[in-house]
Amino acid sequence: MSVAPRRAARAAALLLVCCACSGGDAPDGAIEGAARQAESAASGDQILFGDLHVHTTWSIDAFLYGLPLFGGEGAHPPADACDFARHCAGLDFYSLNDHAEGLTPERWRRSIESVRACNEKAGDPSDPDLVAFVGWEWSQMGETPETHFGHKNVIVRGLADDEVPARPISALADDAMGRARLLWAARMAEAALALPPTQGYADFLWWIRRLAAVPFCPQGVDTRDLPDDCHEQAPTPERLFEKLRQWGGDALVIPHGLAWGVHAPPSATLAVQLAQARRAPELQRLVEVYSGHGNSEVYERAIATAQMQELAGVCPAPTPDFLPCCWQAGEILRKRCGGLPAAECESRVAEVRRLALEAGKQPHWVLPDAGAEEWLDCDQPRDGAFKPVLAPRPDMSAQAALALGDPAAPDADGRPSRFHWGFVASSDTHSARAGSGYKQVGRKGMSDARGLAADGIGARIQPYVAGSQDDPARGVPSPPAPAGFRNLLDVERGASFLYPGGLAAVHAHGRGRDAIWEALVRREVYGTSGPRILLWFDLVNAPRGQRAPMGSEVALAQVPRFEVRAVGSRVELPGCSEESRAALSPERLARICMNECHNPGDTRHAIAAIEVVRVHPQSGPGEPLAALIEDPWLRIECKPDPNGCAATFEDPDFAISGRDAVYYVRALQEATPAVNGANLRTRYDEDGNAIAVEPCYGDARTPDGDDCLAPVQERAWSSPIFVNQAG
Repeated sequence: MSVAPRRAARAAALLLVCCACSGGDAPDGAIEGAARQAESAASGDQILFGDLHVHTTWSIDAFLYGLPLFGGEGAHPPADACDFARHCAGLDFYSLNDHAEGLTPERWRRSIESVRACNEKAGDPSDPDLVAFVGWEWSQMGETPETHFGHKNVIVRGLADDEVPARPISALADDAMGRARLLWAARMAEAALALPPTQGYADFLWWIRRLAAVPFCPQGVDTRDLPDDCHEQAPTPERLFEKLRQWGGDALVIPHGLAWGVHAPPSATLAVQLAQARRAPELQRLVEVYSGHGNSEVYERAIATAQMQELAGVCPAPTPDFLPCCWQAGEILRKRCGGLPAAECESRVAEVRRLALEAGKQPHWVLPDAGAEEWLDCDQPRDGAFKPVLAPRPDMSAQAALALGDPAAPDADGRPSRFHWGFVASSDTHSARAGSGYKQVGRKGMSDARGLAADGIGARIQPYVAGSQDDPARGVPSPPAPAGFRNLLDVERGASFLYPGGLAAVHAHGRGRDAIWEALVRREVYGTSGPRILLWFDLVNAPRGQRAPMGSEVALAQVPRFEVRAVGSRVELPGCSEESRAALSPERLARICMNECHNPGDTRHAIAAIEVVRVHPQSGPGEPLAALIEDPWLRIECKPDPNGCAATFEDPDFAISGRDAVYYVRALQEATPAVNGANLRTRYDEDGNAIAVEPCYGDARTPDGDDCLAPVQERAWSSPIFVNQAG
């Protein structure tokens, strides 16, 4: 940016900060709908569906995405989450999880009150139509594999004053708020002044100033002795877990979005969290394997191999399975060489590839004026991956978590320290739309797809965020430090990898809060990509003649035998049910439900196949993960049947292998159209080389009515069954 625009932006920033005096706090919203008729009895075993990852516009990023800058819908406060979960999605439970760094003390207390109000409308607490939990998101991002731990949702069991922490705990560093106060104002100011403060910008700056005014809690003080109105932070997992133990209440910590490359640096690995202090198995019992931000299940071998080379400072050449973005940066620049001598051109190609490697999470920033189409499908899997995340990090995947083990730090039973995580899915919605994946409609709303407005504020702010090149035939260094606002505006490619959300399913002994919580703790849970697929998975010959359901850990000296059954979700009917239309006003039904609700018919989708994944956790140092993950180890083809698909199988190798094993199943539904089902819609030549992409943009380049549908097999993932060698 030249000197004159810098001065203009700074001057505008000062003016806009002054405008913040006219801003104010956002309302909680009003819960409109009454309790609905629950579908199942209060007691007895049943499958319940929910969403344990719901953001409202009390999260900073969600508030920004609701502004005209992104063509946003405006505010979606906590009350919207309650009405959407109850009457749009027809959920049995949900959790409010706004980002801790954006929750002022006032908003934390009001979040609790809103969740209480939602539960008060639920009817009999032992047989409620909906159970609402409160919590927050702990959002940590490191710039190196050694310092990156990822994002985690904290869920609290109760709602009484003595059952809820006095403060949410963020991952912020000590000076974060002081920097944020200047960063956000400077980035938004010049463009925001083009519109009146009443459009949300003054409210945003009021919020940032209020956050910056909240003092950080003193270090080294027991959390129970801290004042209520300070900002409590824990920059590392061990400090977060220490504070939760000091508090002493019932909580669960659910890692999520781990494999998403926007957050994690290349070669980020869960191995740095295997130590007991960073693992906290009594708190971290679940992992979010899928959300509206993509599928974090699979260990992508081709990408893992390439990222190992990148970690060594080498930009790997493309293969039929994978095109590295650092390599593609060189190809983009080569086309710009023009009349440069061949040697000079190749020198610049090598330079830009080096710069792209050094850029870590943002290789595209080295060529800021290159469009998304020029990058083709770089850093994405080409193996037909199901709803992948943007730029996957294989060593942060759920499969990697199951395969990792540290023999040098054994647990109390003498086995290598390992993750014993059950699998759930959720939405990660930023518009309070809990459980938004019941229908594949409304890409801009039911998913987080968004883009800068094509004119007005979006056009004005773009040059200040993306940067520019004085010489288009030469790359530019990436910023040396994280630039949060640039991350939020980097949506061109990311919009093709955002989906309607998933669901967490629990096998519960009743509908109440305690029954749901106990199912989560014992890991008798599974996740789906949105549909209400029914899934059972059991070890039938557990010790003492018992059955061990998904999530169990057993020791066995014989061949393990398993039973699995899956039933497809009901086919959704268009529109909303009579009950939903009676509960919400037409205006609210249109605004939050987009006039499309969970509205199941009488027929069910067929289950096409059940796949079994087997993982042998590391038992010695340095064992390659790729050799330990068998995906699929077994595939069971299913005949079309409205009653679903059932099968039994066993592992004859277990007893003679001498190794512990982990098993989980995937139930694949018949193919149906899905939002962003084809992602970048890549076209290949006859040799398998990518030659063009058609991204599904979040801005006006893709019309609002285009849901970018393509057929996929929606699915459900069981929690693993951990089978150890007896003795």
